Amino acid sequence: MTSIKGFFRGRAKIQPIWIFVIAIFIFFSFMSEYFLSWGNITNILVQTSTIGLIALGMTLVMINGNIDLSVGAILGLAASLAVGLQEISMTLAIAAALGAGILLGAINGLIVWKTGVNAFIVTLGAMLGIRGLLFVYTDEQSFYASNFAFSDFGMSSIGPMPVLAIIFLVCVLIMHLVLTRTSHGRNTFAVGGNPEASIDAGIRLGRHMMINFIIVGFFAALAGVLLSSQMGAATPNLGRDYELWVITAVVLGGTKLTGGSGSIIGTLGGVLAIGILRNGMNLMQVPAFYVLVVLGVILISVLIIDKKVNVPSSKEVRI
Repeated sequence: MTSIKGFFRGRAKIQPIWIFVIAIFIFFSFMSEYFLSWGNITNILVQTSTIGLIALGMTLVMINGNIDLSVGAILGLAASLAVGLQEISMTLAIAAALGAGILLGAINGLIVWKTGVNAFIVTLGAMLGIRGLLFVYTDEQSFYASNFAFSDFGMSSIGPMPVLAIIFLVCVLIMHLVLTRTSHGRNTFAVGGNPEASIDAGIRLGRHMMINFIIVGFFAALAGVLLSSQMGAATPNLGRDYELWVITAVVLGGTKLTGGSGSIIGTLGGVLAIGILRNGMNLMQVPAFYVLVVLGVILISVLIIDKKVNVPSSKEVRI
């Protein structure tokens, strides 16, 4: 009986973000007559799909105890490759875009693994370097899609659901299963929670770190391809500040900056919270910059609530 209680107690941690998501959903449904329309609901999913896809990969990286600040730059480079190489072949363009994300993610992971330098520093340098490479590749010019099928895909739907929303939700399911049902997911938690014990248990830390950086690089590139298909264009500034939005969504979802704890379902809540806030405040004609103020307050509040609700014991050390 004790073991059963322990099992559920370890997994039934309260995620305050979902309480907040429900609260603001109800609030905006009363404040705007258009909020609950099907078109607006799917619009929220499409608008959040870009940040959401990257957040899925970032969740694994942060549970691992790392962080990746280069995702916005990878998104911009992938988008420019997907649009800029279409004159040769659309298949080649998309393959090159996704391949670039995988390669850059692997390089980030390899450097962090082999040098032991903090991932924050490594990916900060990568962010600057990739963004510079992007400006060189584009010659500071915007690219416009030459293949109409590419642009049509970004605006297409299957029944009542936009394709971009479907892709995002399918990826949420896949990554949830990866994190909760595979040995890689279990090892990701173990490495982030206690690296020394993981080594003693025979877990190859570098291998798992590499895989997670590759995953987030892939998702950043996929987000770039889908965003450019939606826009029908790519600019060298595309993806700026996305790393901040992504990290905010993941932290709002309950993933610890110190690693070892987090979930895809929580991250989905964080992504939706940002999307609903931006959409609802826009419907209420609130200036966009107020969203940043509100999100900053909410982020701090959620972290405080999480600490109070999920504190492991009644005793806390205060210095």
